[in-house]
Amino acid sequence: MKLTPRQIVRELDKYIVGQDDAKRSVAVALRNRVCRKYLPEDIRDEVMPRNILMIGPTGVGKTEIARRLAKLVNAPFVKLEATKFTEVGYVGRNVDSMVRDLVETSVRIVRTEKFKEVEARAHIEAENRLLDIIIPSPRKRSVDNPMEMLFSMHRPRGKKEEGQGSTDEAKKVYEEQRKIFREKLRRQELEEKIVEIEVEDSNIPFLDTFADAGMEQMGFNMQDLFGSLMPKKTKKRKVKVRDARTILVHQEAEKIIDMEEVKSIAVERAEETGIIFIDEMDKICGSDSRHGPDVSREGVQRDILPIVEGSTVMTKYGPVKSDHILFIAAGAFHSSKPSDLIPELQGRFPIRVELQSLGEEDFCKILTEPKNSLIRIYTSLLEAEGHSVEFTSDAIKEIARVADKVNHQTENIGARRLHTIFEKLFEDLFFEAPEKDPQKFSIDKSYVQKRLQDIIKDKDLTRYIL
Repeated sequence: MKLTPRQIVRELDKYIVGQDDAKRSVAVALRNRVCRKYLPEDIRDEVMPRNILMIGPTGVGKTEIARRLAKLVNAPFVKLEATKFTEVGYVGRNVDSMVRDLVETSVRIVRTEKFKEVEARAHIEAENRLLDIIIPSPRKRSVDNPMEMLFSMHRPRGKKEEGQGSTDEAKKVYEEQRKIFREKLRRQELEEKIVEIEVEDSNIPFLDTFADAGMEQMGFNMQDLFGSLMPKKTKKRKVKVRDARTILVHQEAEKIIDMEEVKSIAVERAEETGIIFIDEMDKICGSDSRHGPDVSREGVQRDILPIVEGSTVMTKYGPVKSDHILFIAAGAFHSSKPSDLIPELQGRFPIRVELQSLGEEDFCKILTEPKNSLIRIYTSLLEAEGHSVEFTSDAIKEIARVADKVNHQTENIGARRLHTIFEKLFEDLFFEAPEKDPQKFSIDKSYVQKRLQDIIKDKDLTRYIL
C-alpha cells in the first residue's frame, strides 16, 4: 500500500492552506479505497466508498482539495455543477453523463500512459516514414514509372540482367543517402523542410445536421457511430518536418496501442478509483416555491441518487458500474442547509466536513507557502520577459489585509480575491515589460497601497473591479 493518510495530508498541505478536517477526511477515504483492494472478494464488494459532503463558502479550497487528491493518485476525476443537470423530461443534461465524462477522462489517462510506453518505438517508425517521404526508394520510383514496370513484367527470367550491377549500386547509394538523412533528422537539420504527409480526414459534413445538444445522452456521438460503418478517408497535408514528426509519431502509436485493452483498463479504473466532484449541491435543495424552475430541483436529487447509490450506466466503452466511484459533493449552503436535501441523498454522503472562511493570516500563508502560490506564478511570468520581481514581507501583509477587507466590504469570495488583486497590481508591469530592458522590480507596501488605494476607498468601484 502506498500513501498513508498522514502522507496524503502532507502532500495536500503543499497546495492548500488550512482546512485540516477536510484534508483528513479525504485522506482516510482515499486510504480505505486502497485497503479495499487487498480484502477477500466476498468482503471487497461490501465496502462502500466514504462519500463526502463539503460545506463552506466559495474560494476556501473545496474544489482544489478534490482535484489535488485525484492528481496525487492519478485517478480519473471530473468536476461538474449540480445546476447543469435536470430531471428526465426537462431540457438539459441527464445525470448519467457524469459517469460518461469520468470514463472519457479515464480513457485519456490510460491512452497517455500507453503512448509513453510505445513512444520510443513510434519515434523510430515515424522516422522511417519521414525518410520514405524525403528519399523515395529506387523500387518505388521504378514502379511509379509505367514503362519501367512494363519492362520488368516482360523481362526474361533465369538470365543475368545487364543492369543488375547498376541496380545493386543504386541500392547501395540509396542506403548511404538514407543513413545520411537519418542523421540529419536526428540532428534536427531538416526541421524547416516542407513534406507532404497523409492524415485522416475526420470531417463528415452531413454529421453537422445531427449536432443536437442531447446527443451525448445516448452514450455515443455521431462520429463514432458512422466511423465504424464508413471507410476512413485520408487527405494530404503539406507541413514542416517538425510538425510531420509529431503527427506521424501519434499515427504510429495509434497502430501499436491496443485500444480494446485501453478501453478495458479505463473502464475498470473509472469504476474502482474514479472521483466525481459535484459542486453547487446547495443550489438543488428543495424550496418552498413549487412553480417555475424549482419544480425540477428535487427531481435532480432523485436522479442523482441511483448514480451515487450504485447503478450501471451505458457508455460507448461498455457498461460502467458506479458502485465504488467516490463522490465528493460541495456547496456553500448559505440560504439552505444539508438537511434540505432529500433524506435518501443525505444518507449517501455520510462524511460531512465544514470548511472555514479565510482571513488575513490565511492569505499570507496562501501567498507564500503553496507550490503554486500566486507570487511564484506572477514572478515567473515576468521572468519569461527577462525581468525579476521581489516582494517585501510588508507588501505581502498589505495584500492579505486588502483582500480580507474587500471580502468583508463586498461579497466574500475567499482566496479568489487574491487573483483579482494580483491582476490589478501587475497590470502595468505586464503591459510595459515586453518593451523594457531587463530589470529588477521591487514591490513593497507603498507600491501596493498606491495601486489599490482608490479601489479600497470606493466601495461601489470595488464591486466591479475586485
